[in-house]
Amino acid sequence: MSKRTRPADIYLRFLQLAEALRGMPSLPPLEPLEERILELIAYARQNQERLSVKDLMGKRELGSPAMLHGRLKSMREKGWILLAETEDARRKQLELTQAALLHFDKLSKCLLMAAKKAA
Repeated sequence: MSKRTRPADIYLRFLQLAEALRGMPSLPPLEPLEERILELIAYARQNQERLSVKDLMGKRELGSPAMLHGRLKSMREKGWILLAETEDARRKQLELTQAALLHFDKLSKCLLMAAKKAA
């Protein structure tokens, strides 16, 4: 990192690059609550944990079950998530689609580019 480059500069450059991704054709954009849900699903995947719809309903800060079901339906229709079967037919596991994983790959490249430019 050069003497004039601050960590905040790297982060702000990353935000600029990530914003440019939004302008490229890919998956439809998410609403803020949907982005938060996507993060929770991604964190669970990263930690090799299973996250079911019921688990998500237990997070009261995300809103009512009816609202969450609506957001999950929207996210499925937009191509961000899938509902996978589990041993218990009443429980559905939340998973990222390949397109969502590709989106995270692109964001990762943006972060690397921002850090590299500062070096």
